[in-house]
Amino acid sequence: MSSRWWLLLLLQACLLVPGTASAADPCPLLRAQTGAVDVATRVAAIACDEHQLWYRPFIDADGRVGGSSVREAEVSQLANGEQAWRRVAGYWRGSGLLAAVAHRSGAAECEYAGMGDAALPACRTFLIDTPWSAAFVSWVVRQAGVPGFNVSASHVSYVRDAYRQPEANAYRVVAPEAARPARGDLLCYARSADRTFGFAGLAQLLAASDEGLGMHCDIVVDAQPHRGLAWLVGGNVFDGVTMRMLPLTPGGQFRDLPVRQPADLPCSPDHPAHCNANRQDWTVLLQLRPGEALAALVPPPPPTPAAPARALPAGFPVQPAGTPAGCCVYCVAGDTRVPRCPRAAAGGAD
Repeated sequence: MSSRWWLLLLLQACLLVPGTASAADPCPLLRAQTGAVDVATRVAAIACDEHQLWYRPFIDADGRVGGSSVREAEVSQLANGEQAWRRVAGYWRGSGLLAAVAHRSGAAECEYAGMGDAALPACRTFLIDTPWSAAFVSWVVRQAGVPGFNVSASHVSYVRDAYRQPEANAYRVVAPEAARPARGDLLCYARSADRTFGFAGLAQLLAASDEGLGMHCDIVVDAQPHRGLAWLVGGNVFDGVTMRMLPLTPGGQFRDLPVRQPADLPCSPDHPAHCNANRQDWTVLLQLRPGEALAALVPPPPPTPAAPARALPAGFPVQPAGTPAGCCVYCVAGDTRVPRCPRAAAGGAD
């Protein structure tokens, strides 16, 4: 038999193996559509583009984590050459939420994260200590120009908006187990350590109370029932922008969505079967409304432009002129990735 026929048979066999084609990441193609006319596609494309910058860390459909190589407060460069910590500070600035957390130590310093080569250790401490997943969602939605969405540093705030003001909101609230996710949707879970809410419990809290609730939401970037998978992207997941894969039924609903229970054994070497990063208290899917409904909503403010150059406040640890590339004179304590410049090249600095 000729080599051509062997190749054809091999290709056919690969297509028939379950799961072989189902794991294809949609983001490499989607990321080119950030200027799409369709709002849902823009949301997905912007989230995908960020995921690509972070070198594509992921949680597979079995809850296993892989590919995480850069952390939120590191000076390591992302795929576009930007330092990771500066990118995260950009989510806060670009979403317009930095003022909302100005009371937190180090937040004000992050205003300068996009300028020069200042080390800004207080800003980097803020990025470690302050959850930024809601800022990431808000940044993506704002960049996509989605109307009827109030950005917030707290997921529960915009979930509550969608629940209480459905006609004025870009999203409508549905139970995740009964939903068919699509591009631009937000899938959310509650973080409470001592109880689970589910959709009914969350709805009760949203209806009766203004209290806070720790939550996390991922952005659905694609859902393909014929492949049996949905792909979601979230910020501050294992300290980066991470993709999550969740199984779908042939009808397009989530299949066997793993649900956390308070009595679950902790993830440990003694109980590896409980180490599933997809096992969460999934509480709500926010479904993005159709384009014609979105067009009737209040337009969003334009994306925040890059901050104009300003002089850094006195005392910021700016590297002196002539500092060789790839090393530091004024180094951040605990940062071992950037070596201290040799004494001769640094003009005698210690």
